[in-house]
Amino acid sequence: MNIYMTTGTMDFMEKIRDKYVDESIILMNGGGHTLLLHETNGKSVFQTPRKYEVVGTAGDLTHDGYFAMDNVAVTDEGKPIFEHQYKMTGDKLVNMPGFLAFRLLRPIGSDTYIVLTEWSDRRHYELWHNSPGYQLSNPGEFKDQGGATLHIFTSAPYTATYTTPTEEI
Repeated sequence: MNIYMTTGTMDFMEKIRDKYVDESIILMNGGGHTLLLHETNGKSVFQTPRKYEVVGTAGDLTHDGYFAMDNVAVTDEGKPIFEHQYKMTGDKLVNMPGFLAFRLLRPIGSDTYIVLTEWSDRRHYELWHNSPGYQLSNPGEFKDQGGATLHIFTSAPYTATYTTPTEEI
């Protein structure tokens, strides 16, 4: 499974989404821009997407939710350690109120993983984000077998949040 992302204006992103109604494409807004997320086993319909391989999953992404994308730049040596640590995050979240979906996204062509979570609303996300279970705000130290601290991050993680636009009636 792969996830592809692209950004642009709301009007243009809506046209792309509407052109590919048989694809799993989610339109969302956040941080002053519009993003399309395409989850598929095949190739992307986007011309110049950011590409990710899904290496951890729980739940189904929906077209109506609150999305948080924790962006974590990881060294090549740290990638197996990071994936092992975070692959099961979704299993820990399935019983959290408001949790809908999780994807651990391995970057293709960059060093920045995305830990994507989808929530029913912002309030439920913030309850989790402010809880002790939220690991990325304080990822802790990774140790090798000899107990030495491993430095696997190339920069501080950051979070981008998005909401799906609601149709006005």
